[in-house]
Amino acid sequence: MAALAITMLVGITQALPARAAEGKETALKASDMSGKIFPDKVFFRGQVAPVQMRNTGGIHFADDMYVLIGLVDNSGYSSDIRQKYQAYFISEVPLEVGGQKLSAGAYGVGFLKDNKFVVMDLGAHDLFQIDSAHDAEMKRPVPLQVIPSSAGGSYRLYAGRDYVEIKRAQ
Repeated sequence: MAALAITMLVGITQALPARAAEGKETALKASDMSGKIFPDKVFFRGQVAPVQMRNTGGIHFADDMYVLIGLVDNSGYSSDIRQKYQAYFISEVPLEVGGQKLSAGAYGVGFLKDNKFVVMDLGAHDLFQIDSAHDAEMKRPVPLQVIPSSAGGSYRLYAGRDYVEIKRAQ
């Protein structure tokens, strides 16, 4: 599984858009992914699931490192996994997600009831759960997006109006 994740990260970095020349951080939209940098199918808990490419996003850091996320079709999973596994999350750098440290790697993530966000390893074992927030003022919620937050160097990962803060770990 680790070899698969490394192979995916290497392939992703070789096919990325030419934003590195800009030398600045930016949030990525589904149109930035264009099927080249995010795999159309991903491995999680013993199965391969298709990614909803129209519901992908990420962060491109100034040093050409990436965080990528995409909603998945989790219909083939058991109901207990399906409740938690909504998106595939890939990071080339260590992060802070809602104040929790997360190493570089590939993960399954999801927004849960009662304003919770869960991060799982590829075997569907919970690594941590954190509180998520609800943005009632968001004018046009979409299934998934990453946008810069008002705090510099920090981003919001949204699922509809629910979100968590993500930033690169120091």
